[in-house]
Amino acid sequence: MTRNKGMRAGRARRGAVWLYGRHAVAAALANPARRRLRLLAERDAGEPLAAHGPEIVDRDALRRILPEGAVHQGLALLAEPLAQDGLEAVLDAARSRERAAAIVLDRVQDPQNVGAVLRSAAALGALALVMPDRHAPPETGALAKAASGALESVPVIRVANLARALARMKANGLWCVGFDAGAGTELASGGLPDRSALVLGAEGRGLRRLTAERCDLLLRIPMAEGAASLNVSAAAAIALYAHAQAAQPGQAGPSSASASAP
Repeated sequence: MTRNKGMRAGRARRGAVWLYGRHAVAAALANPARRRLRLLAERDAGEPLAAHGPEIVDRDALRRILPEGAVHQGLALLAEPLAQDGLEAVLDAARSRERAAAIVLDRVQDPQNVGAVLRSAAALGALALVMPDRHAPPETGALAKAASGALESVPVIRVANLARALARMKANGLWCVGFDAGAGTELASGGLPDRSALVLGAEGRGLRRLTAERCDLLLRIPMAEGAASLNVSAAAAIALYAHAQAAQPGQAGPSSASASAP
């Protein structure tokens, strides 16, 4: 789903952000929902972008305005943050599909990880990424670079209270499936419902207790004995792939009161 296409118009947020890197900048330029303010390009990088009227600058100019160590590939775009859709937009989109999955992140704070999750979400057709407004990274150039353009195509929904957001999803026919290393059922044998919210926690800490209690199912991703925990972006990719392969047709949505783990 293209960002904001078929989703309700969101509220604009204040404060511009520098995006950088070829994929992030090209995707932002192609996104009609993104308000662009200033495009900078090194001479060698600017030619394919001539239609966008870039300012030709040298590497030192980019180094001065971007974070230290930013891998900009000769391109930087100053843009307003994308407008934010509400959770209802995801629920509306899920109702219109026989099979749908959204990714929910529980206090994943590393922008590189969130960007990588967005990349997996775009590649595997997730409806949206849902995460708390607090204890989650803001939209930054680093997040956009890690997302490799997916920030422009996957809606990011920020909610004030994750437990309440999960309850709303359940009440609207989405099964909340939590992934936890200590769960008693493996993903391969657990199956995934047609309409699922796939809930993942931060690497190491995993899901918070309250979040896990709000899930209808708890599953673990099988790993080789002695293996370290999976990075959250890898876990998200596995969960989305499993949903695409093993969704169970004809399964009804859960009751808003249900919160059982196998």
